[in-house]
Amino acid sequence: MQIASARADDLGADGVSAPSAEGRVLGFTPGSPTVLRILLGTQLRRLRTEKGISRDDAGYAIRASHAKISRLELGQVSFKERDVADLLTLYGVTDEAERAPLLGLARQANAPGWWHKYGDLLPSWFEVYIGLEGAASVIRTYENQFVPGLLQAPGYARAVIRLAHEAAPEEEIERRVRLRTTRQRRLEGEGALTLWAVIDEAVVRRALGGPEVMREQIDHLLEMTALRNVTVQVMPFDRGGHAAAGGPFSILRFPERDLPDVVYMEQLTSALYLDKPAESENYTRVMDRLSIQAESPARSRRFLEELRASL
Repeated sequence: MQIASARADDLGADGVSAPSAEGRVLGFTPGSPTVLRILLGTQLRRLRTEKGISRDDAGYAIRASHAKISRLELGQVSFKERDVADLLTLYGVTDEAERAPLLGLARQANAPGWWHKYGDLLPSWFEVYIGLEGAASVIRTYENQFVPGLLQAPGYARAVIRLAHEAAPEEEIERRVRLRTTRQRRLEGEGALTLWAVIDEAVVRRALGGPEVMREQIDHLLEMTALRNVTVQVMPFDRGGHAAAGGPFSILRFPERDLPDVVYMEQLTSALYLDKPAESENYTRVMDRLSIQAESPARSRRFLEELRASL
């Protein structure tokens, strides 16, 4: 998984101006330890490379392997404050005023996210996504099979979850539904997430859960598209082939400039995260083309209204 390469041109040239960045991130990402780990890993990688220290040597300093240093720098694992302190000393960061923000970031990065109580239901690769989703300011997504999770009504969410967990007890199904609806709070209130979704016409034509569930779902989509921070476009069948031939994906953007855009593609039992600029820029171009090919937001809303009337 590659989710830690920062945009270097947005940073100070001396590489030690990072503490102010941590202060800004701590301000907007409470409860998002995934993103805090990524940011801390980014700063540690920058400090290490500026000193010309290898991962092997850094690992030796904290009694670990070079592979662990790699995982720390990518934000894939939690940090021990002692290890961060030892690495900072190795990298020449000895001033307490410079060390304190980074050590504080390490403490906060280890705090459990709100989704911790659902940990028994979540694979580790999806916990990463929830953390990123919780800190994103904008998500652009394309879906060709299901309504995006952030826009699913409870009945529809329940039907989707049953497809993947048909043998699960009812209590587990309901917990999974609550997890999904809790994630949707990101679309409400101050600092609400901006969501821009392009969905294939098949998504709303497929009667998942039956007619009543689909009526509820389309009503919910119409309600959500009335929000200023939610845009939905429908890609009609008559457009034929389009730019997203490879399947569904999401692009997450963050308010902190030290964090790169992340492209997320979910698979059956895992997920792929891409953050290299060349990769994310390519997916952004695809999303731009999809937005041009699909019906406009206003026409998409009329399409949903007409579809609702026919059910």
